[in-house]
Amino acid sequence: MRQLQTEIEQFYVAGDLSGDTAVRARKAFLEFRDLLTQGQVRAAEKTGDVWQVNTWVKQGILLGFRLGELADMSGTGPLSFVDKDTFPARRFNVEDKIRVVPGGSSVRTGVYLAPGVICMPPMYVNVGAYVDEGTLIDSHALVGSCAQVGKRVHLSAAAQIGGVLEPVNVSPVIIEDDVLVGGNCGVYEGTQVRQGAVLGAGVVLTRATPVYDIVREQVYRATATEPLVIPENAVVVPGSRAITKGKAAEWGLSLYTPVIVKYRDEKTQTSIELEDLLR
Repeated sequence: MRQLQTEIEQFYVAGDLSGDTAVRARKAFLEFRDLLTQGQVRAAEKTGDVWQVNTWVKQGILLGFRLGELADMSGTGPLSFVDKDTFPARRFNVEDKIRVVPGGSSVRTGVYLAPGVICMPPMYVNVGAYVDEGTLIDSHALVGSCAQVGKRVHLSAAAQIGGVLEPVNVSPVIIEDDVLVGGNCGVYEGTQVRQGAVLGAGVVLTRATPVYDIVREQVYRATATEPLVIPENAVVVPGSRAITKGKAAEWGLSLYTPVIVKYRDEKTQTSIELEDLLR
């Protein structure tokens, strides 16, 4: 793995790739892409309680886009598709133990889906994403490039898990084990949602979004060097905060803000455990 990492890093900074160099670069990339698809390399990994970015993995993905050439991927259907030949759509078989329900879903090669993942149509998972065992990706949901999604997560209908491919050293969006992401939620710009958290329908989390915890009386924000982090078992719902100055205050306007209203308890667990029947 160390040798492959070195090759990816060298080809990434080499600039224009042509001739024999391009051939060797493509060979290294295809080996890298296979490991990415198998989940043996990841864009980010947790060490202790800290998520570390594997910069070279992001470099490998970007290298694949540079090496790729446009190819017709239409197949035999009536619709036409053209994309880089280095990232074709994945194909699945029964041995993968992954349910991909018919109806227009797509998963790129270079995505790891663990056994027991369920994909409801239509949904999309972009290159570099890692989706662990027992996770349900519901209709119209997106898992962006390099996003890391844990075990037994429910990404509800129209949930958007943003991708962070560049800059290469920036942490991707991370959704840890047993998180429920409600319908029409959006999690973007490297936000981390810790284990067991529940995002109510319509919650949007970004680097610019402060999150108000009325239970612990704290405000969570991203910094210049650290992402926004939602604590374990937090239950987050959409809220608002009043604007207190200027014309906006005179008009009685307020701004959207997510609010932590409680932490996961038995009542919360009872309200979300019905999803297990889908498995």
